[in-house]
Amino acid sequence: MESSSDFGNLGEQKAEEFLHGKGYTILERNYRYLKGEIDIIARAGDTLAIVEVKSRNKGFLEDIADTVNAKKVKLLIMAADHYVQENDLDVEVRFDVITVIKAGNEFHLEHLENAFYHF
Repeated sequence: MESSSDFGNLGEQKAEEFLHGKGYTILERNYRYLKGEIDIIARAGDTLAIVEVKSRNKGFLEDIADTVNAKKVKLLIMAADHYVQENDLDVEVRFDVITVIKAGNEFHLEHLENAFYHF
């Protein structure tokens, strides 16, 4: 039986492969700043995608995208702002959620672009 940490890492790996297949360049994985962590930072053209990955087994009742609460959004924005400044980037920043659902030996992914906005 795999641990939740192993399962989360597998979900992030599947999300990274998915993004790479869509032409994204993966810049960072598990980027941390203070208490914030960004699962994946990827770039597509002039857009920087800050990606939160949510992995669950089939049958999970809660809408996974709804598990990104206000506190998590605040931490993601803070970490993304630090990453952009630290790397002196001039890009559009977008916040995405990728849901990874495991059903048996298969994985189903859904990519929600602009899942939330920062103001």
